[in-house]
Amino acid sequence: MALTLPQGYQSLLTQDSTQVAIKFVKDTFQQKLSEALNLRRATAPLFVLADTGLNDNLSGTERPVSFPIKAMGDKVAEVVHSLAKWKRLKLGHYRILPGFGLYTDMNAIRADEELDNTHSLYVDQWDWERTITAEDRHLEFLRMIVRKIFLAMKELEWEVFKVHPHITPCLPDEIAFIQAEELLQEYPALSPVQREFVTAKKHKAVFIIGIGGKLSDGTLHDGRAPDYDDWSTPTESGYSGLNGDLILWNPVLESNLELSSMGIRVDKPALLRQLAICGCEDRKELEFHKALLGGKLPLSIGGGIGQSRLCMFVLRKAHVGEVQASIWSQEMIDQCAGHGIMLM
Repeated sequence: MALTLPQGYQSLLTQDSTQVAIKFVKDTFQQKLSEALNLRRATAPLFVLADTGLNDNLSGTERPVSFPIKAMGDKVAEVVHSLAKWKRLKLGHYRILPGFGLYTDMNAIRADEELDNTHSLYVDQWDWERTITAEDRHLEFLRMIVRKIFLAMKELEWEVFKVHPHITPCLPDEIAFIQAEELLQEYPALSPVQREFVTAKKHKAVFIIGIGGKLSDGTLHDGRAPDYDDWSTPTESGYSGLNGDLILWNPVLESNLELSSMGIRVDKPALLRQLAICGCEDRKELEFHKALLGGKLPLSIGGGIGQSRLCMFVLRKAHVGEVQASIWSQEMIDQCAGHGIMLM
């Protein structure tokens, strides 16, 4: 992943005022998200036991940071990649009814990440999960939830504008929806990354539906683990998948910026189908998967929303390192400084 250095870039906020603005953005958005989706805050773990199946293995290639626990006979713990499965367990544990849910501050380490303007070793996001009914497991319900999240982002932009009137809102009135398969058909010569760039530039805000399953040409738009998002259930117009990514157009970098990955979660049929597709049927013996297959977990919808990426977007920053403290190579620090980008 290449580092982008926008010509003539100048931060709209000093480093001190940026720190104040980050708190304002995070406090404001989590309140709006909570109200929009009927969520209450929950405290989340930084790590989970490796043998429970609770950790999210993302696209299946990322290695979790792990360590032995001396007090537990050297059982292995893993720093979470996300809390997709943990949240669903908690919905059941807290007996949260349909229409309500929880959100949490998720902090993670992704040691295999390639570092650039939007990717860091440190991941901070609002992980959220909401209980649903079987009747909610359809695309229009997914679209409704996405619109609520997008509206919260638009309202946040305006709240920032009230405090910092030189940072003007740029989000469109509506978010567009498009299937990953439709993007393939429209731009068959482009890669998935290039398709996201073109559609984000066109719509300024777009939700790409159906990520994880094979497209008509046998490729994937992007990888998804088989045991949280439902990317295989048939939907309208012959497509598949009840999940997707929320992507905005970043006016500073002039590129697409993924802010959220989310979806309706697997039910028993979808889990069995996706484990078989991915050759992961051995996971049926893990604690989380046994609970789901045994009908002990509620149906749900959920996702993650990048905290630093949202701050980066609404504060018009050129690098995620301007809004979070992480580790960067000295070469990147020097390159950024030479273009007015001061990393924390």
